[in-house]
Amino acid sequence: MARLPRLVIPGHAHYVVQRGHNGQPVFADEADRRSFLVCLREAVRDNALALHAYALNDADVHLLVTPPDEGALSRAIQQVGRRYVSAYNRRHARRGTLWDGRFRCGVVEPGPHRLAALLLVDGQPGQTSAAHRTGGTREAAIEDPAEFWLLGNTPFDREAAYRTLLVQGVAPAMAEAIARAAAGGWVAGSARFVHSLGDSVPARHLQPRPAGRKRVRAG
Repeated sequence: MARLPRLVIPGHAHYVVQRGHNGQPVFADEADRRSFLVCLREAVRDNALALHAYALNDADVHLLVTPPDEGALSRAIQQVGRRYVSAYNRRHARRGTLWDGRFRCGVVEPGPHRLAALLLVDGQPGQTSAAHRTGGTREAAIEDPAEFWLLGNTPFDREAAYRTLLVQGVAPAMAEAIARAAAGGWVAGSARFVHSLGDSVPARHLQPRPAGRKRVRAG
């Protein structure tokens, strides 16, 4: 079966996952993580992406970003990959690839889905951007989506509300829908949102077809 073209819709948030080759670690220590973040911030700036959240786990990276055009996301991820892998290999005296093939991503609907995606990234077990929204160090490279600003009228209110949401976690069904969209290159959102995107991506389906065999009419 032919691989579907990557789904990228400018102006909408994308949940991005990049995994280490064969599940191997991609960060050995904090110095590696600092190096990756430098590469990420440069790529975001150079390609005009809006970076909403990041998570650097031992063996994978999760991002929530909004690209300005169809090619910007791929260019940014490729730029990060080239620069970080080169630096990682030099530092650890190794050769070869670090990542497990192509990155994966899914489009996320504004509103509850985008807030949930933000929480899913910031709630990862590794180093994340959560401190940016919970009273810690603010990061100039991060752009808070509208859903965060709606959590309160003051920075204190928004930070307190976001901390509460992080503790509560994302509803399992919502978390599964976003993870499935990122893994399969689909859209995480309502039927109305998916329908509204149909004309912008006429060449492919935006969500997986329902499972099951095609019903054959009796003769």
